Amino acid sequence: MKKTLLLSLSCLLSHQFMQAQTFSDDFEAYNAGAYLGPQSPNWTTWSNADGGTEDVNVVTTAAHSGTKSIYFTSTSATGGPTDCVLPFQGPHNTGQFVFTAWFNVGVGKNGYFNFQASNTTGQQWSIDCFMNADSSLVFSNSGTTMLTATYPQNAWFELKVDANLNSSLWNVSVNGTSVGVYHNPVYKIASIDIYPVDASSSFWVDDVSYTHTPYTLPAVNAGLPLIGLTTGLGVAGQQRTPTVEFRNLGTTAITSYDIVFGNNGVQTTQNITGVNIASLGTANLASTTPITLVAGANTIWAKITNVNGTAGDGDNTDDSISITMNIVQPAAGKMVIAEEGTGTWCGWCPRGAVALANMEKYPGYFQGLAVHNGDPMTNDDYDAAIGGLISGYPSALVDRGTAIDPTGIEADFLQRIILAPKALLVNGATYNASTHELKVSVTTTFQQAVTGDFRIACALAEDSIKGTVAGYNQANYYSSTSQNIALVGAGHNWQTSPNPIPAAQMQYDHVARLISPAFDGFPNSFPASVSQGAVYTHNFTLILDPTWKSNYIHIVGMLIDPTGKIENASSTTIAEAINHGFINGTDVTVGITTFDAPDQQIKLFPNPVSNTAFVQVQLGNQNNVSMEIYNVNGTLLSAKNYGKLSNAYTLPINTEQFSAGVYFVKIYIDGKPSVIKFVKE
Repeated sequence: MKKTLLLSLSCLLSHQFMQAQTFSDDFEAYNAGAYLGPQSPNWTTWSNADGGTEDVNVVTTAAHSGTKSIYFTSTSATGGPTDCVLPFQGPHNTGQFVFTAWFNVGVGKNGYFNFQASNTTGQQWSIDCFMNADSSLVFSNSGTTMLTATYPQNAWFELKVDANLNSSLWNVSVNGTSVGVYHNPVYKIASIDIYPVDASSSFWVDDVSYTHTPYTLPAVNAGLPLIGLTTGLGVAGQQRTPTVEFRNLGTTAITSYDIVFGNNGVQTTQNITGVNIASLGTANLASTTPITLVAGANTIWAKITNVNGTAGDGDNTDDSISITMNIVQPAAGKMVIAEEGTGTWCGWCPRGAVALANMEKYPGYFQGLAVHNGDPMTNDDYDAAIGGLISGYPSALVDRGTAIDPTGIEADFLQRIILAPKALLVNGATYNASTHELKVSVTTTFQQAVTGDFRIACALAEDSIKGTVAGYNQANYYSSTSQNIALVGAGHNWQTSPNPIPAAQMQYDHVARLISPAFDGFPNSFPASVSQGAVYTHNFTLILDPTWKSNYIHIVGMLIDPTGKIENASSTTIAEAINHGFINGTDVTVGITTFDAPDQQIKLFPNPVSNTAFVQVQLGNQNNVSMEIYNVNGTLLSAKNYGKLSNAYTLPINTEQFSAGVYFVKIYIDGKPSVIKFVKE
């Protein structure tokens, strides 16, 4: 079933077109086993290096017509080196452009191409097209999903893109059937770039063609090619501001115009003067009146009039635009959780950060948890549990459903947020800033009678994390130096950022710090049969790492159903939970849960300490050991790397210069941290 962000769009199209220019290639004229570029006057590569490693071979292993095609695959996690480009004799920024090609993607494999907006590759992308291993077909622009559909794997299929470059209305078809229409914010198209994005890429391309029908600009003509909302989709009850992009599709500069915004029977008019928009120039304009979304169809429209003080312009077919969005009604008290597997070493994982940042437009309805792997923000228990449910990075679980690419989080969210929850959750808390002890109460009020092993769990997520060591450098396969896919969001234009991005330039949000008492929750948290209206409270005692910033932490309560899915959740800051009040209930904490529970093989004595404390560790053979001392404010007081140690070892801590109070010893054994609290008398 297709999914589109813009579920219904309309824009009147112009017919002032001239003779079309066309191109087609079935690869039958080329020698098999040889590079395409040196044999063709049309095809080239990303860096115009025909016949080199970027070039593609003509093959006879599969073909849609005849016996030959071109084949793309890679053995590298970052894709390539093949990077094949077909210029479209442009760039084209008006008129009608139609591209058609036949693709064959192997089972469990993926394919990819993008349209470039400039004759110089790497300057601007028109669109990215992902043919994913799960048979999903995704068109995106700068990391924002424009359209999602499906395609047949291990079979030849025709993919057609029909773009009106005046209105920027793009229609995508698979095997002759439209799978969606969307407005593209980029009007220009200059070439196709075909690229195997990673080691899972394996696809053939055949029978490539395109047609461009030019457009004659009238003397005066204003058009509205784009309409949308400030932050994209929303749910019923949220406010959004309609926006349009105005485009001068005439030869004369536009200095004034009126624009009318309409929504659900209400309209407002804005008079725009004192502007000077050159031919083919654009301007963005937001309505002065925000709208409140309602459940069901929301039609937002705009119309431009009085251009340069005239009653009409040279082409009235592009003066109006509308968008209809189906807005869902969130169920009362429902919150959706997305847990995303990620890591700073993972060059594709920036798209997960972009996806979670995009979901921040749903406050009170959504909470993201970035579960890190193999970097300084890793929580071993959480990471191990997520790792067993996903097949690669980045991947996401929405309410612990089927693993998906992070680009699909919003679509899954919109399906989950409408489901009436079986219970409502409320967080309460007390926090001791001196000892970093956070006591949490999660109160569950059942709205329906339930049976089975429902469980409760509590997680912590932290925003605004910054580090200085190399482990906080973010690998970035979207960098223009190593990858040809557009991605913008989460504080970066990832094409113009380096690979890796230095730690000093990175901020990590939604980081999953811990989950208690376990990923699967506390067994038999409730009776086997629970009646409607029953109320239960569970308590968690959590010790925060002294380096964590308590004002950037969210407490996340989770009700897990007998199938392991998250039935409902709650998310509050520590301050909000304190305001709700802590309620005594059933203690489900297993020991004292820290960011990583102190290892039983690690002991500190004496405690309290007067002058010298000793940390005793029981090691295996050749473990890397280092130790850090922090005060209660999270200030690092000392650090020492002991190198490789083995067997039993006792490490002294001189506390003579420490003032009386609470301190924390953070010990790393082969990179795994543990914390022990001690008191200086």
